[in-house]
Amino acid sequence: MEPGKIHAVPISDLAVTNALRGVIDPELGDNVVDLGMVAGFGPLDDGRFEVRISLTTAGCPLRAQLMKDVRLHVGGIPGVGGPEAVKVTFGEMTGEQKRSLMDRARWKATERDQVAIDIPDTARAIAISSGKGGVGKSSVTANLALAMAERGLTVGVLDADIGGYSIPRLLGLTDRVDAAKDEVTGRPRISPIEKTVGGNGGRLKVVSMGLVEGAEEDEAVMLRGLMLNRAVQHFLEDVRWGELDYLLIDMPPGTSDIQMGLARMLPRAEVIVVTTPAVGAQKVAARAADMAQKGHLRVAGVIENMSAFTCDHGETYALFGSGGGQRLSEDIGVPLLATLPLDPGGEHLKVAIAALAERIVTEAIPIVEMTDCTARLFDTIEATLGPKPTP
Repeated sequence: MEPGKIHAVPISDLAVTNALRGVIDPELGDNVVDLGMVAGFGPLDDGRFEVRISLTTAGCPLRAQLMKDVRLHVGGIPGVGGPEAVKVTFGEMTGEQKRSLMDRARWKATERDQVAIDIPDTARAIAISSGKGGVGKSSVTANLALAMAERGLTVGVLDADIGGYSIPRLLGLTDRVDAAKDEVTGRPRISPIEKTVGGNGGRLKVVSMGLVEGAEEDEAVMLRGLMLNRAVQHFLEDVRWGELDYLLIDMPPGTSDIQMGLARMLPRAEVIVVTTPAVGAQKVAARAADMAQKGHLRVAGVIENMSAFTCDHGETYALFGSGGGQRLSEDIGVPLLATLPLDPGGEHLKVAIAALAERIVTEAIPIVEMTDCTARLFDTIEATLGPKPTP
């Protein structure tokens, strides 16, 4: 396929709308579809796909961020030739559209207060998923979190693999999380374990079932599906995450209640799928990608782990086969973000992980650059449009 051109595959309005639901206005904390910011979309004569976005003000400083996110989400739809094939044009909302947007934003703020998920709207949430166990998903999560923190970022790690947690050991954590009752809501409020990383002010904030008082590493966690999902919900609702740039979620393998629950509780999360080079692992990993897409979560890319082993004498051995990551990325229409080697010494792996962190932060799932734009309407909407008419 020529870069920037559309496949000869029909692109449904529903697929585009669902993709755009993953584009969040970082100030209002809601998606551009439900906020009424999508003015239209459709194919262009030059082979590109256009999306028209209405902003609250023509010069909105967030337009660059919104353009980047729209291109990433719509460009990932099968039938669109990647972000470079998406043309984003901007217009300005009418006064009535602005009023409707702010009504929606006020309602959303009230709903968010009730759910009380303490994750900043500017934080990028990334679910690290796999179709099966044994592909190194948790080690990828831990290493990626460290590499991102070494860049000076504040990175949360939520270990959602409730029954098979391994994040505490991988990150060398032995402390227990503290929980205290909130005086206002009466709910428990959990403080994550924090760890300073590197010399750039980077921090890790970690929550795992393995850090809860009374949990033993060699004892089974006996919970049924709905209770497992509820445990993850507690980690989202009851943890004082505070300031975050990224939240990495180490998902359990497969497609189960937790995966479905995450799509409902954190609809702005994006998914990275981990596989090994083996064809069998690639086929199973495709199910995790399919489930994410059916839950309207954007699959940002694929990581191939344990790709090859290089001996000290220079010979390279593909112990688990080859090409699984590339085939999976082509099958589901997303980029292959990294190919991570089998590396007992760790030096080659460290370089590859650092490159992966760079690509995620700057390209695949970039940091939200927060600027004042739509949120100020809360203070000015009544002055510019007059009070909302009573029914």
